[in-house]
Amino acid sequence: MATFATSDQLLVIIDPAARETDGESVRIAKDVLSAGAAAKVCMPDGPEEFARVLSRRGSRRPVVVGDDGALVRAVTFLHRRRELADCVLSMVPVGGALGVAHALGVPDGAVAAARAVLDGVERRMDLLVDDSDGVVLGALRIPPLAAAAARTPEPVPARGWLRPYQHLVRSLAARPAPAPAVPGPPARLRVEVDGETVVDLDQPVEGVSVTPGGHDGLAEVEVRPLSVGAEATPVRATGRTVTVVGADFRYRADGGVAGPVRRRTWRVVEGAWGLTVPGSS
Repeated sequence: MATFATSDQLLVIIDPAARETDGESVRIAKDVLSAGAAAKVCMPDGPEEFARVLSRRGSRRPVVVGDDGALVRAVTFLHRRRELADCVLSMVPVGGALGVAHALGVPDGAVAAARAVLDGVERRMDLLVDDSDGVVLGALRIPPLAAAAARTPEPVPARGWLRPYQHLVRSLAARPAPAPAVPGPPARLRVEVDGETVVDLDQPVEGVSVTPGGHDGLAEVEVRPLSVGAEATPVRATGRTVTVVGADFRYRADGGVAGPVRRRTWRVVEGAWGLTVPGSS
């Protein structure tokens, strides 16, 4: 793990949603970061300007102040420009959806997270990349078909500043408004791990989850067969590529919903990206 010096120059990118959601935490983060390092603070008005600011970061280390969606947007942008391997990201979590950030080791609270930006270390992590060049930071889940359909397949953010950029928002992993899952028919999917079939279309399943292993270049796959009476034992496998085939399935990843698709392949890119975490993590 690489350590950072307080002499590092920071590019603090404050997501518009964070300013709307919790202005006080944003102010605290700015104060702590500016007091501890040479920080250039940017407040983009929307995703297009967010991307432009990130592309002009130069030698400054980018710090995203926002929620999971802002982090996913930054990782996706850097990945598609093939600049992710050489750029260490930092984050101060502010907003409603922060489960991915916390699962990755980002501290809760503006002060603790900002101090980790200043004094933390770089943790290299694996990344799931799909055949449409999308990325997954945390867990990927395929729920029953009706449960997935209960969520909005084409999320349209309500905030006024996003309306001019809806196409960009969708392409850079915008998240839908949450909706409760509803009971539905079992999914029929073929799941292949490194070319070997784990479950085929003749076996109904309740769900599939795929998670980057962390830093070993392998994904952890769990398939939950449909249980009749006694609970069925999950089928588990690990591998570098995961292919799922089925009839118009959707999947959830990093708080968003994608699809429907009939086939999707994810591959693990080992140590693809770096995130600043506390030194004890």
